[in-house]
Amino acid sequence: MILERIQNLCNERNTNIAQLEKELGFGKSTIRRWNTSSPSVDNLQKVADYFKVSVDSLLKKN
Repeated sequence: MILERIQNLCNERNTNIAQLEKELGFGKSTIRRWNTSSPSVDNLQKVADYFKVSVDSLLKKN
């Protein structure tokens, strides 16, 4: 799940999803909604760039 991977990345960086959304200029709860809807490619790329990971690593299924 994308949201879970992003939460883990936030934990590793001592931040949280709300701070990440603010930093990236996303609306409140944008990332949390990805639990039930698909993110845009652009927004997913912004998150990947922020954490210096690939989009594939955010999308992979374990």
